[in-house]
Amino acid sequence: MANKAYTAGAPTVADPPQPHRDRTHWLYIAVIVAVVGGIAFGALAPEAAKEIKWLGDVFVKLIKMMISPVIFCTIVLGIGSVAAAKNVGKAGGIALLYFVTMSTFALAIGLAVGNLIQPGHGLTVVKGGGDKYAKAAEGSGGTVAFLKSIVPETLFSALTAGSVLQTLFVALLVGFAIQRMGSQGQPLLTGIGHLQKLVFRILTMVLWLAPIGAFGAIAAVVGESGTAAVTEMIKLMIGFYITCLLFIVVVLGTILAVVTRQNIFKLMKYLGREYLLIFATSSSESALPNLMAKMEHAGVSRGTVGIVVPTGYSFNLDGTAIYLTMASIFIADAMNKPLSLGEQVGLLVFMIIASKGAAGVTGAGLATLAGGLQSHRPELIDGVGIIVGIDRFMSEARALTNFSGNAVATLLVGRWTGTVDLEQTRRVLSGQDPFDYTTMVDAHDSEVHVGVHPPAPVNPADRMHPTPYPVTVGASGETVADVPAPKP
Repeated sequence: MANKAYTAGAPTVADPPQPHRDRTHWLYIAVIVAVVGGIAFGALAPEAAKEIKWLGDVFVKLIKMMISPVIFCTIVLGIGSVAAAKNVGKAGGIALLYFVTMSTFALAIGLAVGNLIQPGHGLTVVKGGGDKYAKAAEGSGGTVAFLKSIVPETLFSALTAGSVLQTLFVALLVGFAIQRMGSQGQPLLTGIGHLQKLVFRILTMVLWLAPIGAFGAIAAVVGESGTAAVTEMIKLMIGFYITCLLFIVVVLGTILAVVTRQNIFKLMKYLGREYLLIFATSSSESALPNLMAKMEHAGVSRGTVGIVVPTGYSFNLDGTAIYLTMASIFIADAMNKPLSLGEQVGLLVFMIIASKGAAGVTGAGLATLAGGLQSHRPELIDGVGIIVGIDRFMSEARALTNFSGNAVATLLVGRWTGTVDLEQTRRVLSGQDPFDYTTMVDAHDSEVHVGVHPPAPVNPADRMHPTPYPVTVGASGETVADVPAPKP
């Protein structure tokens, strides 16, 4: 005997509560207001504007405070991700090789475009706290001294001395040591994962001071350079957006067409809602669940999606790579201390390693940028204050490019491993098999197969608890579910 699951028009379970609204949009509005206010103040009262540069300096010091813990946690956890990816076999190995290749290519593109458009010329950055780093850089020795400086005095002094390369060295040692420990090292990775959450929570708190730092830094720059500062910052933003767009359409689009015969514009249309979500939150991680569900619906096997997408969010950061190199050249040019070719190559290598894990958290890219400058040209660290004001405007393009790169990577790895149904992909991207957003949020559904829709939920409660039993229609026409009678 079957019991009626519910009566038509009277759901047994209320709709789930609305999620807590993200308040960070107020921060971004405040940054915009601060940027405009800083430009106006610098133009109207240039001498007074120079005197408040310390506001930007303090904010930069707070960001620098977070560099070592951010790099340590992301590198250690990143090595753990590499080990996990390798253990799953062919898909993990191919994905990692592709990620490293594309990230390196994106970094090189950022360097090339930065050298081509040369943003930052005409700016004058007021000298500040970076002078002491310049003296330290002048007193550094040759290659032998450089190699010796990488090794810290103690295992923990690297985290307190503020040396990025020492932190990177210790993080690599710890990561590989935990990897060699096997299952015994899992609790340590879990603990470091919790530490990373704490670090990023502190970083989020620091970022709430970004409007003050942006106001002081930009007001001082405009007060010293005049309208040339605004022109050069707009030049950097436009150049960055165009570079990211060309990277998605030309580079990723060509690879996608050659390997899978799919169209990049159709893929972008398919992911349109996710693009809007990322644009609003400025973080590609906000669309990670949607991307996994949509890639599976597009014909990629669940196993491949589960490997490629999470790993790609740490290792496939095309937009972040372009941003880091272009911003570095912008700062160097703005301070009239351009990077040599050797320094650019060294910075590129550093960014390949240190940028891993910076995709999901707004502000992590800024800390990585500061770390790269501090490790190679410490006298340029003052210039980070200029980027603070326009980082928010560039972060959308950064996150959208990262997201697009991971979507394309999932299809490519699926094609190379034979775990994608390209006919299903074609139907989905052409709109013949639309994605069901209702069942996508069903966290209890574990029977979805490639290209097959699960049954639509029969009432609002099923969005949280889908009924796995056959759905029938009662005598009076209402929808019911045939569930077993409860045991006495």
